[in-house]
Amino acid sequence: MKKFSAIFILLSCFLLLACGRGEQINGHNMRTAFKSVKALKNRLQPDARVEFEVSFWTIRDSLKNDKEFLDAVDGKKPEEIVTLGKEIYQQRKNSGFPAYAEFSTWDQMITKFSQERLDQERGNRKVDPKDKANDILYKL
Repeated sequence: MKKFSAIFILLSCFLLLACGRGEQINGHNMRTAFKSVKALKNRLQPDARVEFEVSFWTIRDSLKNDKEFLDAVDGKKPEEIVTLGKEIYQQRKNSGFPAYAEFSTWDQMITKFSQERLDQERGNRKVDPKDKANDILYKL
């Protein structure tokens, strides 16, 4: 019984230690990074999600090497990812990056992407009346 108690206490301690990085990106490998980004994104307020996602993918686009990318995002909180994304945006904007030519500021780009996301979500809610697979009418 004493062994069981000791094992239970050790296991509890390890679980508590593992939960300490819940608000950070786990950059151990690409798979864990993507999983932690997905979890973090789901915890954010809806208006902050797009900015976080755009920042993350801006960092990924600028750092093609997996190791450099993982080193850059490992242990970062969403706010730090957004700050790093803004810095990369500004560097690219100043160097004449063609994808950013239509935007004068970071906020303008985020607003456009947020509107596109809203339009996509609205479009997904439409149900085709001819779609029998999603028909909720029951024949009794």
